Amino acid sequence: IDLDAILSQKTVTLKSNSFLLLSYHEKLAEQTLDRSYLKFQRTKTYWMNWSERTTTYPLYQKEIVRSALTLKALTFERTGAVLAAATTSLPETIGEVRNWDYRFCWIRDASMVIKVVSELGHKNSAKRFLQFIIDLMPDKDEKLQIMYGINKEKNLTEITLDHLDGYKGSKPVRIGNAAYMQKQNDIYGILMDVIYEQIRSFSNDIENVEELWSITKGIVWIVGNHWQEPDKGIWEFRGEDRHFTFSKVLFWVALDSAIKVAKMFGKTHKIEKWTALEQQIKEDIHKNAWNNDINAFVQSYGSRHLDASVLLMESYGFIHARDPKYVSTVRAIEEGLNNDGLLYRYKNEDDFGLPSSSFTICTFWFINSLFKIGEEEKALEYFERLLGYSNHLGLFSEDIDFKTKRLLGNMPQAYSHLALIECAINFSRKESEERILESIS
Repeated sequence: IDLDAILSQKTVTLKSNSFLLLSYHEKLAEQTLDRSYLKFQRTKTYWMNWSERTTTYPLYQKEIVRSALTLKALTFERTGAVLAAATTSLPETIGEVRNWDYRFCWIRDASMVIKVVSELGHKNSAKRFLQFIIDLMPDKDEKLQIMYGINKEKNLTEITLDHLDGYKGSKPVRIGNAAYMQKQNDIYGILMDVIYEQIRSFSNDIENVEELWSITKGIVWIVGNHWQEPDKGIWEFRGEDRHFTFSKVLFWVALDSAIKVAKMFGKTHKIEKWTALEQQIKEDIHKNAWNNDINAFVQSYGSRHLDASVLLMESYGFIHARDPKYVSTVRAIEEGLNNDGLLYRYKNEDDFGLPSSSFTICTFWFINSLFKIGEEEKALEYFERLLGYSNHLGLFSEDIDFKTKRLLGNMPQAYSHLALIECAINFSRKESEERILESIS
């Protein structure tokens, strides 16, 4: 293949089998068609074997495997880091400035991914990620960042590349992400949840238990000292800090998971003190995050704004799916944030104006919530419709345009695919339960 033709983007006509090698280092051995074919077959075999080890479910197995492969491809095997997405600066809305670099490992996103991938049977990914976290745990005079580079880089300074026009004129193009300096309190609950799940699932086959117990105690110490402080929240608002409901719930999750870990390790002397703090946080959330006027849990203390992230209250065990408060919250979000089967994250103005596109993971959260409160047919209908908005490879980006259903934002997005898997697993479990009941009857 003529290199100049490729560099100048000319049409290349293939008259026989050929290969194109893209490499980050110089090849010493001569590259031939036979060698390339062998590499291709080895690569295909690796991915087929990996896919075969994925847990099989009665429903949506094709979509589950496609999403699992995507999450695997976003994972840096050498360190265990998981990218939020593979791209930078693809706009959330064409022509606007919500263009971010997602080629980093957020503790929150990665922990959610690892929890799902582990449930699919791939425990080695979970082990590598836990080691990644252990290696990153800061000294006492440092704080745990919300995100890192895939090689554990800490400095992710954000700059704009003004010489680039951006996708369809959507400026600025950014590399780096200033959010790495933010305080987002939810990461401690997210991290503690994944630690608990790994200890529970692989209690006889997990390394570094001493380090994990030390991390557990450290997280509880942080929660005890900082749970009453505001932060930037899951959506990384760049304005003033607020008491975001999701952050407070995840503080509770941190205590809930830490107590479970303490029981598993027989550390009973910690439980009474931690349980009292857990209850204090829970009472605080019910008192300050609930809005009687709109009959729902709201985005932040004292606000009237709805936020899709509060739907995760049920998933993390803070509230039961059939609790009237949760059911009412789901109904309010359906009325206030749903737009033709797609969800806004929130509709209140942020640092860059009013949101104008759907955040894909939020629609999956909403579908899950509908399913949990008993609206199963409606949930399945929304799910089937949403699956139809993927591209021809079954991939999802960060956002979807409400009118055209065009994929927007960085892609493929780990958030979107982990939530797809969660929905599909929940539907499949219900299907399995019904089959068992039919066979018994």
